[in-house]
This record gives sequence, C-alpha cells and structure tokens, in this order.
Amino acid sequence: MIESRHLTKRYGEKTAVDRLDFTVKPGGVAGFLGPNGAGKSTTMRLILGLDAPTGGTAHINGRRYAQYAAPLQEVGALLEAKSVHPGRSAFAHLMGLAYTHGIPRRRVEEVIELTGLQAVAQKRAGAFSLGMGQRLGIAAALLGDPATIILDEPVNGLDPEGVRWIRDLLTSLAAEGRTVFVSSHLMSEVAQVADHLIIIGRGRLLADTTVHDLIRQAGGDRVKVAGADPARLRELLAGPGVAITDRTGSEELEVTGLPAREIGSRAAAAGIALYELTPVPVSLEQAFMDLTSDAVEYHGSTPLARTAAGADDQAAKNGSTA
Repeated sequence: MIESRHLTKRYGEKTAVDRLDFTVKPGGVAGFLGPNGAGKSTTMRLILGLDAPTGGTAHINGRRYAQYAAPLQEVGALLEAKSVHPGRSAFAHLMGLAYTHGIPRRRVEEVIELTGLQAVAQKRAGAFSLGMGQRLGIAAALLGDPATIILDEPVNGLDPEGVRWIRDLLTSLAAEGRTVFVSSHLMSEVAQVADHLIIIGRGRLLADTTVHDLIRQAGGDRVKVAGADPARLRELLAGPGVAITDRTGSEELEVTGLPAREIGSRAAAAGIALYELTPVPVSLEQAFMDLTSDAVEYHGSTPLARTAAGADDQAAKNGSTA
C-alpha cells in the first residue's frame, strides 16, 4: 500500500506538489494522471525518497522507503529507463543490482525472459533503443519480486506488441495482490488496465476515483434517442437539469441528464415507439481533458488557430496603415 498524507514539495516559490492525500491499495492498478508539469514525477520521487518533502509524508506499507534494509525486495521502481551504465550489458546491469541484495542468478535470468530481453541480454545497454531500455528498466524493477511496483511512463517507446505486453503484465501483477502505481499519458491504455485513478493538476489532487465513475460524471448521462414522435418526446423529457439537442430534419435527439432507462420508461408510458436508445460513451481522454482544462500549464496552438491569429494581426496592420 502507498499512502501520501499532505505531501508537499516546494522549490523556492514554486509549489510542485501541494498537500497531496491519496492511498493506493494492493490488488489493483492505480493510474496516476495529470498534464505535463502537474507534479507526477516529483510525487513519485518523493515516495521513493529521491527528493525530501517540504511537508507531509509518503509511506510504502507503513514505512518510508529509506527505512527498508532491502528496498528492491519491497519496492520495484522505474522512473528513468536510461539510468544504466551504457557500457554494461543488460545481464551485467541486472547482476550488479542482484549482488546488492543477495538475489540469485536464476532470478536475473527469469526477469530477462519475462521482459523479452533474451536476444540482447549480452549487448551493451548504451546501444539499446528506447523500447529496449524500458524493458530493461522494468526488469530491474521486478528483480526483487517486490510487493509494490511504481512505474513512470512504462509504455514510452514501446511498439504495439510491447504496449500489449505491459498491459498484460500490469494486470497480472495486480491479480497477484501487488500494489501497482503507474503514470501514463496514454489514456486508452490506462482505461484498459486501471481500477483506480489519481489525477493531479498544478500539484493538487483533482480526482481520486475509478475510470467508470470519472467517465460517467463527464458524460452526464448522454443518450441518443430516436422515436416516432420527436416533438412530443422532447416535451416529455424536458425538465430541470435536462438538456436536449436535435438534428434538423432528423428523428434523433441527444439527451443529457436522464439515464437511458428513465427515457425508455417515459416513452413507453406515453406510447411513443423508440427506434434507438443508445448511451453516448465518453472516452477517458475526453473526461481527463475536461477535468484538467484549468490545470494545464503548457498550451500549444493549433495550425488553424495560428492561421486565424495571423489573419487578425494582418488585418490590424492594414487598418492601422489605412
């Protein structure tokens, strides 16, 4: 279990992590999400004792990371895949870590096989691709067979097969009763593996929830409805907290604020035949974007927006010289 209580980190006047409270329990995958600069990596560094908190605490199974005599056998972590001497082979790197904890050679061979590194185990890590470097970092994290796994962007640089492998690995680790804490920017992957979401922005906790609940809240019970009498159906469904939109010349309505079951019941009671009654899904990505829209520090502009801005600037110049 990972517990963060009022965890805070300041760098001068900059507050990178602001009184974070959350708990990651065993037996599931917790997705750690937030925009760039939200404080995710800093939080993970605080949990692992790589940075000292300005305030609050971060405990793993009731203790600070630094209090473990054999940390590799308690916590497996990947924060930076390239933290390896480039002149060492993958095997030598893992054996060096194993020696520090009395881990046998057979375990090194097991994690090499588990992570698909057999063909490159004797090659220098400095020549590894980003994806191979990620696999080596994950092998190091799993070396001590730890009960807690913390991974920062583990799918970064992996090909589709590697992404699917990570997905299956995280799910299997959680099924074994381990605590799995993973940050990622790939919402589609998080949606498939995470039971629990911790979302932060500007160092503050924005949500501590599940994928299902976050999507449900963002969707607002949006339902597509098509019936024999759209005008009457609209009147029937209208009410406080209900928004209804339609397409001109179409039988379709999109209703927000009423669940599909309620819509169907009202239509049936009024004798209106329905041709379609479909909940409109909201993706995790959209739900995340809606939640964090006010917490994004780094905004880019679209080509269309830049073109429009350029046109406005030119029009202003023309007006000023007329």
